[in-house]
Amino acid sequence: MKKSFLLLLCTLFLACTAFARTTLPQESTTLPLRGKFISPTDRNIQYIGRICFDNPERPRFTFPGTQINANFTGTSLRMIAKPGSGYFMAQIDEAEPFKVAFRGNRDSLVTLATALADGAHTVKLMFCMEGYEMKPDFRGFVIDSEASLLAPPALPERRMEFIGNSITCGYGNESILRSDHFEYETENHYFSYAQITTRNLQAMAHVVARSGIGVYRSYDGPKSGTPDNVMTTEYEYTNLYDRSEQWDFSRYQPDVVCINLGTNDLSTNNYDVDLLRQAYKRFLTQVRSHNPRARIVYLCGSMLGGKELDIARHTLDDVVDEARKNGDNEVYRFDFSPQTGSLGYGADSHPSLRQHQLMAEELTTFLRQLMKWF
Repeated sequence: MKKSFLLLLCTLFLACTAFARTTLPQESTTLPLRGKFISPTDRNIQYIGRICFDNPERPRFTFPGTQINANFTGTSLRMIAKPGSGYFMAQIDEAEPFKVAFRGNRDSLVTLATALADGAHTVKLMFCMEGYEMKPDFRGFVIDSEASLLAPPALPERRMEFIGNSITCGYGNESILRSDHFEYETENHYFSYAQITTRNLQAMAHVVARSGIGVYRSYDGPKSGTPDNVMTTEYEYTNLYDRSEQWDFSRYQPDVVCINLGTNDLSTNNYDVDLLRQAYKRFLTQVRSHNPRARIVYLCGSMLGGKELDIARHTLDDVVDEARKNGDNEVYRFDFSPQTGSLGYGADSHPSLRQHQLMAEELTTFLRQLMKWF
């Protein structure tokens, strides 16, 4: 009896030891894995967007539209991220994209695919919200024990950059009530005009956007401006409200930069048009210095109306005209159709999903002609 009991203890110990060898590295050691762990440092993982690699095992990012892509073999795929990282849109092969969440305190392992045909597959992941509070990071994949990653998908040759505010982020576009307020659950940048346009043009995009931000004055700020909380400041850094790493602009040079700012500057009837004009000019100079070969397009709309819409359009026209007179002939203007409510509203009267689709159709047509991207 004693010998049998000791044998049972030894068997359990060996089983537990073997099981422990499949656990996650570093601080996630309490989460057991069945399968093969793929580190974020794997050369076959493809990253798109402003990402900080100061810890290569924990690449971190805050801007919407950041992408993590890979080709893999096998029948299943799981993703590991910091608990509380937020929401991602995932697409396996050509199937319909779906949203996955890392919202709980222990929510660090999410299944992206199971029961796939045994063979080669593609995963495309997009961070689809603003991460300035959650500060997400990516911690790897888990694939079948006998599976592997393949060479990553080819990157599109066409390169874009979107600089914007809540409209570009996709604030509230999954809400159907304009009386709703901001929730991460109803923000989906994947369905924003920016990403729909990018897909329409078969391009890739970096996105630098944050709700409430302006070019000289963020939402409801003082008339004199908010110099420490505007896009002219944030554009220089890899992550939002994080001064630990300046962005290296040589890592990504877009063919076209679309700037959609000004809605927050003209909010709450407490703005200075001259200060806005000066800030637009400075920001144009700043963007041009980092992107010397890009075409730059100042966008306007679709949430502004009345006097503020007229101010925004005329101010941007002046800025572009002056730039051209000074020799920069690759600066352009484009106006979205103002929203009327006929396509519904998202949260806090932001563009609905259908409004974003219309905006994307309008911008796609303009950029096809401008860039000759047919």
